Amino acid sequence: MASWVLSECGLKPLPHIFPRPRTGINPSKARFLHSKKSITDLKLPSVKCSGDFSRDRNWGLKVSAPLRVAPLEGEDEEERINGVNGIGNNKGVEEEEGSEFDPGAPPPFKLADIRAAIPKHCWVKDPWKSMSYVVRDVVVVFGLAAAAAYLNNWVVWPLYWAAQGTMFWALFVLGHDCGHGSFSNDHKLNSVVGHLLHSSILVPYHGWRISHRTHHQNHGHVENDESWHPLSEKIYRTLDSATRFLRFKIPFPLLAYPFYLWSRSPGKTGSHFDPNSDLFVPSERKDVITSTVCWTAMAALLVGLSFVMGPMQLLKLYGVPYWIFVMWLDLVTYLHHHGHEDKLPWYRGKVGGLSEWSYLRGGLTTLDRDYGWFNNIHHDIGTHVIHHLFPQIPHYHLIEATEAARPVLGKYYREPKKSGPIPFNLFGDLIRSMGKDHYVSDNGDVVYYQTDPQLNGSSKSG
Repeated sequence: MASWVLSECGLKPLPHIFPRPRTGINPSKARFLHSKKSITDLKLPSVKCSGDFSRDRNWGLKVSAPLRVAPLEGEDEEERINGVNGIGNNKGVEEEEGSEFDPGAPPPFKLADIRAAIPKHCWVKDPWKSMSYVVRDVVVVFGLAAAAAYLNNWVVWPLYWAAQGTMFWALFVLGHDCGHGSFSNDHKLNSVVGHLLHSSILVPYHGWRISHRTHHQNHGHVENDESWHPLSEKIYRTLDSATRFLRFKIPFPLLAYPFYLWSRSPGKTGSHFDPNSDLFVPSERKDVITSTVCWTAMAALLVGLSFVMGPMQLLKLYGVPYWIFVMWLDLVTYLHHHGHEDKLPWYRGKVGGLSEWSYLRGGLTTLDRDYGWFNNIHHDIGTHVIHHLFPQIPHYHLIEATEAARPVLGKYYREPKKSGPIPFNLFGDLIRSMGKDHYVSDNGDVVYYQTDPQLNGSSKSG
């Protein structure tokens, strides 16, 4: 059994499964902006393509995907949808005469346009450089623990908790890169490093990797998104008052991540530890078992250390920093998809018809954030828009890639507000969003958050 676990713990390439999208275009129903013409009204020259085109242009995440999800198979589907919605609008939606910029309108550019603007070297993954960040963070983690244990002073402990919790979060971000394959081109290296980093902070690597992949492939989609997606009004109305309070009142939402790993969000079922969960497909069962075993081994190690050094010492050295890490994770994940001063759309998709949602339009609703001193510490995870659109770009190229893509994105890119050394302003954004962003309507393909007046005493829409 032990040899099987070791052999399975990342020492084989991750499976590549890319199910075909369930949404498509019905030419008879598709209509162009400001026109009553349909696709069938256009006379376009026919082009013959040979071979499996979708397979040839498969640029997406190099990880497996649940068959029940309707992810984007390649940029060709995105271009096909965006081309239909964007024809005849070369000036850009924001420049239409007499109209204000609508963030929910189809963009006048394609995913390929953004990709072409990014320098080629930004796509290069350097495993030595990636490993240097791992070494740096691990050295800091052990150095902080040794210093705190040696000094053992109640003036030092709060400083240690804040610093070490932040470093746990930095380790998570590097493991997150392994899950995306942006750490290196070596799947074995990605899996081994990802397991070591994530298991050390009690995250099941493969279980989380797969669900996070689902989040990226369905970002901005009300039903299919996986991470901090909005609740529909129907689901929201079924929540009891205690659940609503815990979900929307600070600080409780910042402590949600461990519970999400075990039971996901309201309206969804399954666990990141259960290989039979509907989060996964049968071919991913061994991967999930491996990660759960690694997580269990780390939990057992912590129990053993509590007997060696005492539970109080373990709580001070590991327990409190762990919860600081959880707060970082929930804060950053939430703010990259919520809390902007302008209302941002969420989309729904129609099976067998024209969908308002697309991979590009969903990705353009994500937000960049400035974290002051922490930008470098947590590996520029705040540079989030380009990461969502092209998660295979290494974190150390994200800033340059974003600068190169901004002229193409135009107003669809929302410049992050500059923070001070400590990003206290982001807590204000979090509190405001939690007070008004409660649920979205059950009707409509493009929807915005609404406010529950019973929760915060206001009837104003969010």
